[in-house]
Amino acid sequence: MNSNGPSRQRYWLVFLLFLHTVNTYMDRVCISAAKGSMQDDIAGLDDQMMGYVFGIFAIGYALFQIPAGWFSDRAGPRRALTIVVIVWSIFTAMTGAVFTAISLLVVRFLFGAGEAGAYPGATRAMYNWLPANERGLGQGIFHSGARVGAALSLLIMPWLIDTIGWRMTFFANGVVGLVWGLVWWFWYRDEPADHPKVNSEEVEIIKRGLAEAQSSETKVPYVHLVTSANVLLAMFQYAASNITFFISITWLQPYLVETWGSDYALLASLPLLCGAVAQWVSGYTVTKLHGLGLPVMSRRLPAMIGFLLGAIGLLLCTQTVESTSVWTFVACFSLATFGVEMTLSPSWSFCMDIGGSRSGAVSAAMNMVGNMGAAVSAVAFPFFVAKVTFPGIAETPGTANSFFLFAAIINVLAMIAWLFMNPLRELKAISSAALRTRLILFLVLFVVVITALVYTNIVLK
Repeated sequence: MNSNGPSRQRYWLVFLLFLHTVNTYMDRVCISAAKGSMQDDIAGLDDQMMGYVFGIFAIGYALFQIPAGWFSDRAGPRRALTIVVIVWSIFTAMTGAVFTAISLLVVRFLFGAGEAGAYPGATRAMYNWLPANERGLGQGIFHSGARVGAALSLLIMPWLIDTIGWRMTFFANGVVGLVWGLVWWFWYRDEPADHPKVNSEEVEIIKRGLAEAQSSETKVPYVHLVTSANVLLAMFQYAASNITFFISITWLQPYLVETWGSDYALLASLPLLCGAVAQWVSGYTVTKLHGLGLPVMSRRLPAMIGFLLGAIGLLLCTQTVESTSVWTFVACFSLATFGVEMTLSPSWSFCMDIGGSRSGAVSAAMNMVGNMGAAVSAVAFPFFVAKVTFPGIAETPGTANSFFLFAAIINVLAMIAWLFMNPLRELKAISSAALRTRLILFLVLFVVVITALVYTNIVLK
């Protein structure tokens, strides 16, 4: 054992999970970059079918969120995340081997189902290794990888496809995932004490932090927990953040091209990079406040500031429609993205606080509903641009001002929601009848989310 102070293997864990989330988004964005080449090679893959291919991933991803989170809690993050990454990497590689549109649909659905466990599994892994006062920064660094991966994909994937072809690009991405899965299996241990490079001092730091969190962990049934006010509010605010964020990876680039010209298409990556920085800033703030003995405010304050900045940035976007400078708009939208991305670290840390040993399943429930926010964003943006006007903001159709106003209002509501979210709140016992009612309502919510995703990603394509 090392006697020169505590080891720092938990920091390597966070770095490894950062690479994990970079990989998830590079795999997701790759198909957008390969769209044209794939349509040239695959019979029947017109724009309508390509829309179905994009949408079927979101449905598989949302449908398997809770089962994957439950599996991560039951099997342990070492086994669960290894299986999850290997499964989705196989289907990533198989994307490059399809020759019909139908087989592509099947492969992308299974890819989405496989990737559903990526975030819940990682959250469960961090719960085992990170004391409560380090979860904020850990989650911030972890989630920033998604934005880095998405931004890098906008630059790297087109070049890679031109160099080795779209089929080999998917294969290469799959190999990267398989390598990560092997590294995870051989490096990670569910119990830090079992890791050969974790010394006794670091084990003590982790155990002390975990014991503090477990002292407030509830043992109520999962349905009781996931339908509590805390989790329902967490679901709402996470969907709210996605309404703004998903514009960055869906409509922002086409909107820039249509409004200011194709020369500015690459500027769509700037808000993503601002989002990555925001997650580090927010994660540090969460950790700092928790270290000052403010566990509730460490989650609440960064999230509320984030939603406030998001609302301000979106409202500023409404004032740029007359501007001839694309940079003014990009700066305002980057501020909005910076704001909503500040909310991720406190959101996922909050799930770890209230979920405890079931943090995988609790975070999966939040992420599932968050996908509905993404679906609303994808449908609402073009609808608002084409149809919705508002006095003084969007006098005529054709601008995104009315959508920006709508998203700003949602951000304000999410900011208010955080006033009522408290990770230290104890759950009171409820009757069996009340528990059954909650189960029915939760199943209804599940059906609503999946129906919304099917409608927006399949029916409207």
